[in-house]
Amino acid sequence: MVKRDYYEILGVPRNVQEAEIKKAYRQLALQYHPDRNPGSKEAEEKFKEASEAYEVLRDPEKRDLYDRYGHEGVRRMGFSGFTGFEDIFTSFSDIFEDFFGLGTGRRRSAGPRKGPDFRYDLTISFMDAALGKETEIEIERPESCNACKGTGIQPGSKKETCAACHGSGQITHSQGFFTLRTTCSRCRGQGSSIPHPCSECRGNGKVKKSKKIPIKIPAGVDTGNRLKVSGEGGEGERSGRSGDLYVVLHVEPHSFFERHGDDILCQIPISFTQAALGAEIEVPSLNGSKKLPIPPGSQSGQVFTLRGQGIARLDSFGKGDQHIQILVKVPTKLNKRQKELLKEFASWEGKGD
Repeated sequence: MVKRDYYEILGVPRNVQEAEIKKAYRQLALQYHPDRNPGSKEAEEKFKEASEAYEVLRDPEKRDLYDRYGHEGVRRMGFSGFTGFEDIFTSFSDIFEDFFGLGTGRRRSAGPRKGPDFRYDLTISFMDAALGKETEIEIERPESCNACKGTGIQPGSKKETCAACHGSGQITHSQGFFTLRTTCSRCRGQGSSIPHPCSECRGNGKVKKSKKIPIKIPAGVDTGNRLKVSGEGGEGERSGRSGDLYVVLHVEPHSFFERHGDDILCQIPISFTQAALGAEIEVPSLNGSKKLPIPPGSQSGQVFTLRGQGIARLDSFGKGDQHIQILVKVPTKLNKRQKELLKEFASWEGKGD
């Protein structure tokens, strides 16, 4: 199935500002919200489609990749759309309250909630990016407090029902013919308060813990590529699944090789006699030394190619090429005999055999 253009979905021009993107999504979300279109598969699909478009275009990093590479750029970043309504409501929970004041409280409070996604920036060497590597990173993330089992309540004490919303987590407002419900500001929608917070986590229910996570870096990655590690983000709520960890790669430059897409370029100095008479030289490559024949009469700046000795094509087959540019070195110090030979050579230039 071919995906539609995100700007077309939201009905906005490509140079649109963030505020207009939000406004356009608001109108579509109001129109196709599942609570307003019960049982309509078409409305559900349009709601998901608009939410996916908004998720990409509201994020400057995702939007830039989409503008440059389209849907494939966003996919390589690790985003391939929402799996269901719960993911959408979790990602845009604050926005839906701004939009509707209702329609999300039931969904968010009743069922499980996916945990937040985390980002980790990892710097790797040029060779690790070219050849791939298995490594390990250490992250610090919030996890359930062992002392209070994630409740945030000091062991031996209990929660108290919120006096403002009487435990419902929502405040009801009547405006003419409409009745709106908003999240209770006192208990923040929880319906209860904690008079005696856990001393270990200070009532948060979570404490920061370090964890080592194995990472497999595929051959061919480049700066800006993201690796998705499923389930290694923040913990979910009410038995919801954990979020994901996105490892953003930053590749260091190499002192000898220069990358151009899937190809690499290097420069090799050769002597005047090697260029004139021809030679076979050894050239460093990503996979050890390779022999390169230099034909007689080669010129400085000339480029030779080793096929299939470049960077592995990510998410595809084969490799790029290695291009070698030769630089002919002119001798700066000559002994007497060398000068005589060059003078003799010069006297024969232009005379043929």
